[in-house]
Amino acid sequence: MVVVEDSHPQSSANTGHVPLETDRDPNGLIHTIAVVGSIILVVITFPISIFLCFKIVQEYERAVIFRLGRLRSGGPRGPGLFFILPCIDDYTNVDLRTVSFDVPPQEVMSKDSVTLHVDAVVYYRVNSPQMAINNVSNYR
Repeated sequence: MVVVEDSHPQSSANTGHVPLETDRDPNGLIHTIAVVGSIILVVITFPISIFLCFKIVQEYERAVIFRLGRLRSGGPRGPGLFFILPCIDDYTNVDLRTVSFDVPPQEVMSKDSVTLHVDAVVYYRVNSPQMAINNVSNYR
């Protein structure tokens, strides 16, 4: 007879964890009703709605999808073909290429009172499309 002991006391059934309201159903009843209604709408208007449901994202882009204002799990979609539900899904394309733009010429006064003309170029690239959309109001 082999006896196996649990070395992690927190993993036992008597941890005292009380389920919160968010643990039960993170989406809610309204979310489920809206998704089912949107699916019914797609089925009823099938030939026309097929052009609204499938979206294509290029190799250098990613799509961040929101369903009823909440970020969909699974991260950004792309590249390629993906499916959205009309009326409840909203998506934003994020360009992953390096973007450059010119800063207008500036005049700067140095310590020894010499006027300098400074011209600049700014380069940026998005590494995380989800963070760019959610954490910055206008990342561009």
